Amino acid sequence: MTKDELIEAVASKCACSKKQVDDCLSAVIDTITTALQKGDKVVLTGFGAFVVSDRKARQGVNPKTGEKIQIPAMKAPKFRAGKALKEAVR
Repeated sequence: MTKDELIEAVASKCACSKKQVDDCLSAVIDTITTALQKGDKVVLTGFGAFVVSDRKARQGVNPKTGEKIQIPAMKAPKFRAGKALKEAVR
């Protein structure tokens, strides 16, 4: 499902226009992004949690050339599904 499809689905379930849903969804995404940039955890009870994990520096291999390269340490966003979401998908 794309963002446009999600907007259309939400707009059809509530009494909102697509523009209003788009604005709200963009605000939610921006707020989650800002919180993760600050290092905060965003928990949506029953749905899941967005967290930032630290990845250590490591050595990798360029698949084209076979050359060994150094991959720097970085922070990466992760989503951990909540119990209710896991059970709904099963």
